[in-house]
Amino acid sequence: MNILMVMTSHDQLGDTGRKTGLWLEEFAAPYFLFKDAGAEVTLVSPKGGQVPLDPKSDDPSSQTESITRFKQDTEAQEALANTLPLSSIHPDVYDAVFYPGGHGPLWDLADNRDSILVIETIYNQDKPVAAVCHGPAVFKNAHRNDGKPLVEGKRVTGFANSEEEAAQLTNIVPFLVEDVLKQNGGQYSKGADWSEHVVEDGNLITGQNPASSEAAARAVLERLRNESGIAMPHANAAQSQGGAPHRL
Repeated sequence: MNILMVMTSHDQLGDTGRKTGLWLEEFAAPYFLFKDAGAEVTLVSPKGGQVPLDPKSDDPSSQTESITRFKQDTEAQEALANTLPLSSIHPDVYDAVFYPGGHGPLWDLADNRDSILVIETIYNQDKPVAAVCHGPAVFKNAHRNDGKPLVEGKRVTGFANSEEEAAQLTNIVPFLVEDVLKQNGGQYSKGADWSEHVVEDGNLITGQNPASSEAAARAVLERLRNESGIAMPHANAAQSQGGAPHRL
């Protein structure tokens, strides 16, 4: 099975002068879960090369078992440093796509035509499309074959307005994930702030926050397993110490 992971190349938090980028846990937990299941994982970003990391995602309060494993895994580090340009891949060869978050996607993936093509191609081939935390921002301009917004009438989740408010970034981000999902007709739900909450509606899989990243990835594998008989890894194979706060 071939799984595509699409990540941000954007590293500026608006006009604040602060850095942003990929939230490390949202990459590490799914990446290792996929690899442990025997998947071929292809990493891409709009610019290719090194994916910028949100520095807050690697501070002491955000550490998880998956992040510790990432720091000890030179192959994973090299993969994240050498992503392919998003425009260079052919989406129809992948069995699923997964979008980690971090605030970066709000700026460079939500309106990216190559990303939209990936989402629409894979979704309209009835394959799993998943995104976690700020990752669901990438559905902002994606549509189904019938021309309707991808999330219209679909059960979805993503980074909650209350979580963005707690992060004190409501007035800095270009839009709020919860708002855009609702505006596009999504049936949005949320769990408690910072707690695991994953929503599946057919092959559309969304997670609310970093604590939801491994569960969202596991849902992708379950979909693929049901379709092709792929064995699931043990629950502790890529266990993240879920609930690490998304403090910004």
